[in-house]
Amino acid sequence: MFDNQAARKRFSRRGRTAGAVVSAGAVVSAGAALITIFTGTHPAAAATLSATSAAPGLGSGNLMQSEDFFQQGLAPVGATVDLSGNQALSACSGEETMRTLTKGKAAAYADVTWAFDTKDTSLTESVVDGSTGTAAASYEEKLNKLVRSCQDEPAGHWYYGKAHTITLKAGEGTWYPAFNGDGKVAGGAAVIRSGHRVGIVGLSGQPSDDSGYMKGITAAAVNRLAD
Repeated sequence: MFDNQAARKRFSRRGRTAGAVVSAGAVVSAGAALITIFTGTHPAAAATLSATSAAPGLGSGNLMQSEDFFQQGLAPVGATVDLSGNQALSACSGEETMRTLTKGKAAAYADVTWAFDTKDTSLTESVVDGSTGTAAASYEEKLNKLVRSCQDEPAGHWYYGKAHTITLKAGEGTWYPAFNGDGKVAGGAAVIRSGHRVGIVGLSGQPSDDSGYMKGITAAAVNRLAD
């Protein structure tokens, strides 16, 4: 992940917490957390991720879906969903999660890790319902500060680039391209908000040489968060 071995291990460890592998369309539920792992065709993946959010409020339907990636040159093959808020936020956060960032006071949490057919490419997303506008603004500020802490790195280390903001009818987002130690585009991160809902998206890998693909991913994530 952005040439970061620790981040790669973290995503691998998070994936193993599911404790089960199920076929497309199957759902594993454990208490308050709902974990789904699926592989197969793109339509099956999209249907499964949306189906887990039938109840009102924040759920997996507010996370990015497989069809959101096609225009960005990404072909998803599976995902792990967790509604506990215990997924590591980004390669800059260490083991910090959305639950620790919010001190467990948020109304709801939803996380996903997407795998793609391109080697060494993955995407994580963690979103939260802040209950109030004040809480959401506070979480948004903390998440942007977290990402910006990796903008100034030693030579030869991966880093996040300049912040770019977008405003949509559904909400707003701030996205950052990521660059590897050779200065080449290598994914990015985005902080998103829609009303009381806030999230962070982290992409590792390189769909194209144009870091602008993060703008499309950010817009899609904001629109899903608002639904």
